[in-house]
Amino acid sequence: MDIIKSISEELKISEKQTEAAVRLIDEGNTIPFIARYRKEVTGSLDDTVLRSLSERLSYLRNLEKRREEVRAAVAEQGKLTPALSEALDRASVLAEIEDIYRPFKPHRKTRADAAREKGLQPLAELIFAQHPRYDPGIPEAAAAYIDEEKGVNSAEEAIGGACDIIAEELSDNAGIRKRIRELSMEYGTLRTEKIGEDPKGTYSMYYEFSEKLTALPGHRILAVNRAEKEEVLRVSVDVPSDIVLNDLFARIITAPKSPAFRYVARAAIDGYDRLIAPSIERELRSALFETAGEGAIRLFSENLKNLLMTPPLKGKTVMGLDPGYRTGCKLAVVDKTGKVLDTAVIYPTKPQERVEDAERITAALIRKYGVDVVAIGNGTASKESELFIAGLIRKMSGSFRYAMVSEAGASVYSASKLGAEEFPDFDVTRRSAVSIARRLQDALAELVKIDPKSIGVGQYQHDMKPARLSEALEGVVEDCVNTVGVDLNTASHALLSYVAGINAATAKNIVRYREENGEFRSRAELLKVPRIGAKAYEQCAGFLRVSGSEQILDCTGVHPESYGAAGALLEEFGYTDEDIRGHRLSGLRAAVAKRGADRLAERLGVGVPTLMDIVGELEKPGRDVREELPKQEELREDVMELSDLKPGMQLTGTVRNVIDFGAFVDIGVHQDGLVHISQISDRFIRHPSEVLSVGDRVSVRVLSVDVKKQRISLTMKS
Repeated sequence: MDIIKSISEELKISEKQTEAAVRLIDEGNTIPFIARYRKEVTGSLDDTVLRSLSERLSYLRNLEKRREEVRAAVAEQGKLTPALSEALDRASVLAEIEDIYRPFKPHRKTRADAAREKGLQPLAELIFAQHPRYDPGIPEAAAAYIDEEKGVNSAEEAIGGACDIIAEELSDNAGIRKRIRELSMEYGTLRTEKIGEDPKGTYSMYYEFSEKLTALPGHRILAVNRAEKEEVLRVSVDVPSDIVLNDLFARIITAPKSPAFRYVARAAIDGYDRLIAPSIERELRSALFETAGEGAIRLFSENLKNLLMTPPLKGKTVMGLDPGYRTGCKLAVVDKTGKVLDTAVIYPTKPQERVEDAERITAALIRKYGVDVVAIGNGTASKESELFIAGLIRKMSGSFRYAMVSEAGASVYSASKLGAEEFPDFDVTRRSAVSIARRLQDALAELVKIDPKSIGVGQYQHDMKPARLSEALEGVVEDCVNTVGVDLNTASHALLSYVAGINAATAKNIVRYREENGEFRSRAELLKVPRIGAKAYEQCAGFLRVSGSEQILDCTGVHPESYGAAGALLEEFGYTDEDIRGHRLSGLRAAVAKRGADRLAERLGVGVPTLMDIVGELEKPGRDVREELPKQEELREDVMELSDLKPGMQLTGTVRNVIDFGAFVDIGVHQDGLVHISQISDRFIRHPSEVLSVGDRVSVRVLSVDVKKQRISLTMKS
């Protein structure tokens, strides 16, 4: 297989681009580094395409490895023929290779093996040959194989053993299995039957459900699988056997009028019912799950990226409020940089309801530290906490506002080793309050401390293969962190560990060096950190910012390898470092265009993409790309109840989760409303993600409210 050609065709990129990307990956370069600093080499492939390329490269190389393992295993048995070798070469997926290897694979003793031991292989070959005339007939021929010592007591037993051999050989035939797999997928139907208790009616729509395999959306496959695992449903794949058997007969019956016909047909039916169909059903369900899982992971990844790239709430002092009942509500005030200033515990909720005392403590902290925003976690007791804060805003004449913040994963962080290291003197609830405050200030910096699977923007994540899910989500976090860039002097080791070229151990070394030697004074000082050599420095340097460095380019996304080109560019147009500091290079792009980017890039010794990236960084040194995105958390002053909602009401909300069949929108009543895919747009859309992303601010209209079931149906249609 030509791996380069195959990847190029799949991803619709040139073979030259693919070859260049593969070479860079093989040289040990990270995806973020290739995407950002090797654009000339790859033709500006972005991180999404590069990750897909890397995944396919790994799959196809493993496929080639397995192909050669099978070839060697069959050759070792002395059974590798030119035709078999050619079939292996043609196989394009792992299933085809395994089909070819199936007859040669060691397995437990089968009925066919027992028949062969009884010497019935020649009889099986005689029957399958299907000669138009047999003289003597099949039963008479089978009588010659009667041997009581071998356990063959009659002609019928001999024929039965021969049919077992034929059935297994048909089952082991790679071409037949491939064709039956295709037919089963084309004509098969997934059917479900309720067999267990489902107290909440979670799977009620699947109690008696059937749908063509080719039409099944991913979320239904995952829902049915989970219900089966919970023993609520029995699930099966129903394939019309007449379609499959007619096709099979057309392939293997060579003489319908032969006396052997009925025995071959009997063996084929048995082989399909007993050996092929159950195996193919398992394969199909596994393939459906794989496809659905990949779709869910892609959607999860997209949601996670949109959440992590939420614009930071800069320049605000924030109070985090972790709601609670019996143990009270925990408060933590953090300054504009995220440093913890103070903490407290209040009891405005049941059972204590010390509202006046809670108001006094909270108001004192707000006044003392000039709190701009209160971030309220959306978990237990959040509605009561929201009412309390909204009332306090009215009493304090609106001197601050509040925002509801998803606290998904906050408890995971609070109880983690990282949380204990960061705040050894805090209990888990106070750590949670700090996390809630900081994730409003800078979602990316805070959420990297939490396992991505615990952040709450996916569906069926517990059903996914853990390794595959972690790989995909960690790739998203890595891309986001490197897109934004990291302050070398303030970043936690959790954040640093996602920077290209830096692993967890190296990140801790950086923090330790910073603690022992003070702030980094330049990017180059990184080379003094243990375990950061030339290669690691090359990969990470461009993504790290040192704002106090004498080298002004250290606080930009310009890579150190391009400092010379950047200096020459400034000199070309008469600019200085002070012009960068003073943000006086807004006309640089126009000047470069006028001079001619191609000629200028050639003179500076860089490619045009690198030149334009340098221009962008010089025009906006230290910029945060998230600030250019439109999404922003809603800051509220008052509160609504679910009972306040009426059909027809027009509201503004924030998209909290995008799923296959719609999106959940927070409209400020502590219960997210569902906008079904059919209600998202006036035009036809295939998937909600075509229109919506996590964090989007959207206008919705209430369609219906079920207070008892806590369900809200919304529409975005005009």
